[in-house]
Amino acid sequence: QVQLIESGGGLVQAGDSLRLSCAASGRTFNNYTMAWFRQAPGKEREFVAAISWSGGLLYGDSMKARFTISRDNAKNTVYMQMDNLKPEDTAVYYCAARQSKFTISSPDNYEYWGQGTQVTVSS
Repeated sequence: QVQLIESGGGLVQAGDSLRLSCAASGRTFNNYTMAWFRQAPGKEREFVAAISWSGGLLYGDSMKARFTISRDNAKNTVYMQMDNLKPEDTAVYYCAARQSKFTISSPDNYEYWGQGTQVTVSS
């Protein structure tokens, strides 16, 4: 089992930045690809970005311009730096993990999920 705990969400204004963190425990973190998804009210869960254990990256459409995913294997933590936030970025952001070296965007392929952290961007 892998436990994932997100933090760093909050209420910000348009143009601000936030850094989300996801702390993992329970299994060898280095064997897992980590990802961030988000879900706005009334919408499907949307892929934001993924990072493999070796640092391979995959971003969702239009995400790469303002979002940066990274990981610190020594701290068992994955991060999401979000810059120039917009009201349409308002959503619950979820951390996810899959036991694979390959990055992938489908949420169905991720075995473990955090509880989510709310990000609200006011205009």
